[in-house]
Amino acid sequence: MKQTAGRNGLGDLAPKFAELNDDVLFGEVWSRVDKLSLKDRCIITVVALVSKGISDNSLKYHLTNAKNHGVSKVEMVEIITHIAFYIGWPNAWAVFPMIREVYDNEKIYKEPMFGLGKPNDAYKEYFVGQSYLNPLNKDGIFIANVTFEPGCRNNYHIHHATKGGGQILLCTDGEGWYKEENKKIRKLMPGDVVYIAPNVKHWHGATKDSWFSHLSIEVPGEDTSNEWLEKVSDEEYNAL
Repeated sequence: MKQTAGRNGLGDLAPKFAELNDDVLFGEVWSRVDKLSLKDRCIITVVALVSKGISDNSLKYHLTNAKNHGVSKVEMVEIITHIAFYIGWPNAWAVFPMIREVYDNEKIYKEPMFGLGKPNDAYKEYFVGQSYLNPLNKDGIFIANVTFEPGCRNNYHIHHATKGGGQILLCTDGEGWYKEENKKIRKLMPGDVVYIAPNVKHWHGATKDSWFSHLSIEVPGEDTSNEWLEKVSDEEYNAL
């Protein structure tokens, strides 16, 4: 792992310290990816810093580094929640505002589990924000991966059927919302499964500050069709 921060910041004052930082800590220890992945090393480093009560720019750097190496906001929040019981509640509490800042308007920074696909231009009139579609199977049962940028959601819609039909969502990445008309909204996380019964008005999409990806499985049925309805307004969405 190439690093020059030591020489850039301390090369004139403490050249040996700068050399050890850049060439040994990062050049040798961090680069031993055959022993531990960079993602694992990022997590360990964040835990170590938070455990010592450090919440300055060094922690922000390592949170950003963790994000860049595949640690999602969902994972980071869960990591800090877990260690809070071992390292002290105030130490954990102090890091959440920085997590919010680092992961603000989190973009799609890694390939979704089932691929990003292409911009969902054919259906863009039925979405607020940018979505992506990656068809996976068209024989027998249609399955596609749908990915939403932060704040993106589809319009209210209904999967009509006279028999069978409906849809199943398998959530794989990020954070999302699912809402049926006249029912309480549901927060979606990786591993969650949603069954959408036929003829039910609903919408789904990403949370405001996280991208979201799910598999969409169309349940076979008779006389199936999709009816697209009104958009989810900014007022309704921002009130979540």
